[in-house]
Amino acid sequence: MKTFQNPIIPGFYPDPSICRVGDDYYLVTSTFEYFPGVPIFHSRDLVNWCQLGHVLDRTSQLNLDGTPCSKGIYAPTIRYHQGVFYMITTFVESATGARRNFYVTTTDPAGDWSDPIWLEDAPGIDSSFFFDEDGTCYCMANRRPPGGQEYPKHMEIWLQEVDLKNGKLVGDSYSLWDGALKQIHAQEAPHLYKINNYYYLIIAEGGTGHTHSVTIARSKTITGPYENCKRNPILTHRHLGRDYPIVNVGHADIVETQAGEWWMVCLASRPYGGYYRNLGRETFLVPFCWEDGWPLVNPGKGFIEMEMSRPSLPEHRWDTQSACDHFDVPYLGDGWNFIRTPRGEFCSLTERPGFLRLKLKPESITELCNPSFVGRRQQHINFAARTAIEFEAANENEVAGVVLLQNNDYHFRMEITQNVEGKVIRLIRREGGVETVVAEREITANTQRLYLKVEAFEQDYSYYFASKAEQWQTLVENVDGRILSSDVAGGFVGAYIGMYASSNGQKSENVADFDWFEYLPV
Repeated sequence: MKTFQNPIIPGFYPDPSICRVGDDYYLVTSTFEYFPGVPIFHSRDLVNWCQLGHVLDRTSQLNLDGTPCSKGIYAPTIRYHQGVFYMITTFVESATGARRNFYVTTTDPAGDWSDPIWLEDAPGIDSSFFFDEDGTCYCMANRRPPGGQEYPKHMEIWLQEVDLKNGKLVGDSYSLWDGALKQIHAQEAPHLYKINNYYYLIIAEGGTGHTHSVTIARSKTITGPYENCKRNPILTHRHLGRDYPIVNVGHADIVETQAGEWWMVCLASRPYGGYYRNLGRETFLVPFCWEDGWPLVNPGKGFIEMEMSRPSLPEHRWDTQSACDHFDVPYLGDGWNFIRTPRGEFCSLTERPGFLRLKLKPESITELCNPSFVGRRQQHINFAARTAIEFEAANENEVAGVVLLQNNDYHFRMEITQNVEGKVIRLIRREGGVETVVAEREITANTQRLYLKVEAFEQDYSYYFASKAEQWQTLVENVDGRILSSDVAGGFVGAYIGMYASSNGQKSENVADFDWFEYLPV
C-alpha cells in the first residue's frame, strides 16, 4: 500500500515521543493514573507498531496510590545515547498536585527498566532530555517565568545540564523561550534537536484542548537567544473548526528516517456525535520537510489527514493480535491495565487456569482507589466487546460485570448482582457522581455462566446478555455514551472498557471468573 491511515496508534495514547536506533523506531505515550505506566511501541516503518510492554511495570517504579483521575504520569520522552535508552517523565502527585520529574534507563527497551532516578529542583511538566554532540545531557521542562506570569497559564521553557552519573541537575538553569504567541497559554512539551548547526526547540502552546498547537524556535547556541519562526504555529487545527474530523493537534516530536525523510508524531483527537472525544487523545503521524531552515508540515496543505502517503521505508507488519483473549497464559497481555498501582492479590490467571479471576474487593470503582478492575482502551468509534462470566452474588452488595469507564464519576456499569427477588443484571449510569439505573432485568435461567456484550455505533451504546452463547437478550439499546468523553467528564484520558468486581464496602471471599474477553471494531 502507498498510503496509511491515521491515527497510527488509536485510542488513549497521548503525548507521543519517538526515537530511532538504526532501522528501529521506539515510541512512548502518557498513562496518567493507569498501571502499568508508559507503554512502549516498536516499528520499522513508522506505520505499523507493536507494543513491547511498559516502561513502568513494577510497583517499585510507580506508586499511584490515591492519585486522582488524570494525574500521575504526564508526557514521557524517550531518547537513546551510546547504547542506553532513557525515558524521562513527570509525576503529578495526588495530595498537593506537585510536579516531580524522574528518569529510568535500560539497554533493552523490551526488557526491564531501572527504578526511578528523581531529579531534585526540576520544576514543571513534560520533561525532556537532549544529548548534545559532545555527549552532555540536558533536561528541559516548563515553569512559571522567574519574573512572574504576564497572563494566566503563562509558562516558559527552562534548560539545565544533567549529571547522569549522580542523577542530578548541575550548573545554571536557563530560560529558553516562552512561546511564539502572547496570550496563547500553557507553553509546554519541549523537545530540543541539533540540526545543521542550529538548536531547534519544538514546544506545544494553547493547552491540550481545541487551541492546541506546535511551535518552533532556533538558536546557534543551546542557551539562546532563540529566534521565533515567523510561520508559527507550524502545525495546528484550531483554525479548521470543530467539525473537522481531526482536532486538538499538538505535542509533537520529530524523527529523521534512514531514508532522509522527516516525520512528526503528535497527539490529536477524532470527535464524533458532536464535539465529543470518547477515544481521548491519540497518536498521529505527519510528514514535513525543511524550507528556509524551518519545518514545513505536510507541504501544500499544512494539516494532518486521515489518509496520507506512506514513509519511504520497507513495509514491516507484525504478527496479528487475537481479538479475543482466552486468558490461557499466566500473565496479562500488554493491552490490559489496572486503575492505579495494584494492591492485594485480587487478580489471578492461575487459580483457575484458562480464566481471569477477579476477587471481590470492598473498594468500588466509584472511589479514588485501586478497584478490582482490569480494562483496555476503547480504540474505535464503532466496536463490539463481549465476555463470558461465571459469578454468583451472595447478596446485593456483591457485583461483577463490565464497565465502560471515563473516570470514577463518569461511567457505565453492566453488573450482575442479587436483590430480594433473585439474580438480576442491570445497567447503571454514573454521571457527575449521581447514579441512575438505566435498565434492570431478572435472570431466570438456572446457570452460573452469563455472556455480556456491548456494541457501540458512534455515541449509541447498546448492552446485551445471554445465558447461552449467542442467544442475546436486550438489556437496553442506544444509550447516549457522551459521558465517556472528557468534554463532559473533564480530565485528559480516553474511555476504557473492562471487567470489574466489588463487594461495595464489605469483606467477601467471593470471586468472578471471566473465561475470555473479545474486542472488535465494527
